[in-house]
Amino acid sequence: MSLNSTPSAQRLHISFFGLTNAGKSSLVNAVTNQEMSVVSNTHGTTTDPVKKSMELLPLGPVVIVDTPGFNDKGELGEKRVKKTREILSKTDIAVLVTDATRGLEDGEEELLKIFLQKQIPFVIAKNKSDLLETEYIEKENEVLTCATKLLGIEKLKEKIASLVRGQEKQTPMVSDLLSHGQTVVLVIPIDSSAPKGRIILPQQMAIREILDSDAFCMITKEDTYSSLLSSLSKKPDLVICDSQVFKKIVKETPCDVSLTSFSVLMARKNGFLHPAIEGAKKLSQIKDGDKILVCEGCTHHRQCEDIGTVKLPKWIRDFTKKEPVFDFTSGSQFPEDLSEYSLIVHCGGCMITPKEVKERMERAKKQNVPFTNYGTVIAHINGILDTSTQMFE
Repeated sequence: MSLNSTPSAQRLHISFFGLTNAGKSSLVNAVTNQEMSVVSNTHGTTTDPVKKSMELLPLGPVVIVDTPGFNDKGELGEKRVKKTREILSKTDIAVLVTDATRGLEDGEEELLKIFLQKQIPFVIAKNKSDLLETEYIEKENEVLTCATKLLGIEKLKEKIASLVRGQEKQTPMVSDLLSHGQTVVLVIPIDSSAPKGRIILPQQMAIREILDSDAFCMITKEDTYSSLLSSLSKKPDLVICDSQVFKKIVKETPCDVSLTSFSVLMARKNGFLHPAIEGAKKLSQIKDGDKILVCEGCTHHRQCEDIGTVKLPKWIRDFTKKEPVFDFTSGSQFPEDLSEYSLIVHCGGCMITPKEVKERMERAKKQNVPFTNYGTVIAHINGILDTSTQMFE
């Protein structure tokens, strides 16, 4: 990911759905003005979701997703349909591409039901409108299009934009906590998770929001934090640190200075801070043999110091004095059936969309499984959960 580009997880995800050969890929190419997807008369050309991050006027930074046909047959077809269903959990705006010359088929009706069930705003693009023999009056959520002749493309973009404007604004990470001229100190450990020349995404996001707030941002490592505080003429207004160094930083921070972690801020941004706090407190109820699911939103090469698969399980065992069983998932993997788990511990979720995090949390809630994240668990283990979250009470 370029340092100059908007992260995929922070972009609006617009997904095109429909049956095979409805013209999804042709319409995607027309909307993006790029040969993003392979187009063919052959049944089921799109075999996997095709994603493209781009700037799309008048919407700004988006991810466009072209999905396989929802009525694909056979064993391979079933896998494609499953992939399409996975995309639904990440979709902010859905475009259902249908053939304007016929009525809705069963698969299209099913997709509409899913959009309504998941509360996904949608528009129906009635494609191949050039083949209509009689005049057709568009309904409120419909747009007549013809991908091959570029008819209705701008109108479709405007319709999508109107759906975007109707959505709730995302909760900021930190900017709403700051005012002009305040000072924020970021404590960023340099470890193997941050390759040379880079800092991880939540830290980038915090820096940008601090700058947008016209506040002052100071950055230091944990071993130079106390020296930085000593050099300041007045105390900082807020300190944000990595969860792994929380225990050290809380000892060196004046008690009247607000202190929290990147992970706690991400839980708040993604709308599950209070469930995460309650979930972290469930650690005291863990017994030998209980199953804990640890979820990483990104995929990376796991190292000997990996926080999710190495450090966190060790800290939980040391804290509970029990031997739970850990399962691990990464990327888009997330089980449908969570009933076997006593606790779910999720990462900060910076590499997946807020909608996907919310969907995972709701799935856990429906199955009565406590859901928390790395930072709140680490804060609870170190006895500083109240300290790291009291500013949000």
